[in-house]
Amino acid sequence: MKKIAIIFVSAFLMIPLFSCTQQVKKMPQKKESAADLSKLSQATFASGCFWCLEGVYESVKGVHEVVSGYSGGKEPNPTYEQVGSHATGHAEAVEVYYDSSIVSYPTLLKVYFASQNPTQVNGQGPDKGAPYRSIIFYRTAEEKMQAEKSIAETQKKYTEPIAAQLTSFKKFWKAEEYHQDYIQKNPDVAYVRGESIPRIKRFQKQLPELIKPDHKL
Repeated sequence: MKKIAIIFVSAFLMIPLFSCTQQVKKMPQKKESAADLSKLSQATFASGCFWCLEGVYESVKGVHEVVSGYSGGKEPNPTYEQVGSHATGHAEAVEVYYDSSIVSYPTLLKVYFASQNPTQVNGQGPDKGAPYRSIIFYRTAEEKMQAEKSIAETQKKYTEPIAAQLTSFKKFWKAEEYHQDYIQKNPDVAYVRGESIPRIKRFQKQLPELIKPDHKL
């Protein structure tokens, strides 16, 4: 009986290590009007599960909205299941709508690298595989130059090579509504408690000056 109890406890403790693919809880989410975001700058990043990265950027001053979705592949209108099957070439990504007079693109890059293990190839934490690879999608030559500079500066802190890819932005496909604001709507999901929230807090501890004063997880 004691052995069975130990096995049960061990299995329970391992739940947070499951990938976000295994923790999906489909719930309706709010929809944002594109018109509300039309005057803001945009930036697109991929780094592990989009729930985590969405939560990171939503806490940053000057960021008005973060949308979870897919980018980097060729499949039009991909679904969550298709992307997770590695059949589309897409990665889970986020589109960040921000006020460039408050937060700059180089600062968003600083946030990007502070919120991940930049040397982990094809994944972050328990989320492994090409759909979770790290990518910086640049829209202009200036953004490309700034991203290259940020990668070089980050590399000085590590002996292993920086894994983030740098590629030109082509198309962003918004994910299903139940993925939007997932952490806020599902704070008790095991993956959120064990992976998403700790990842956000690790980033916030590194760059507390960038966090919205009224932000709450």
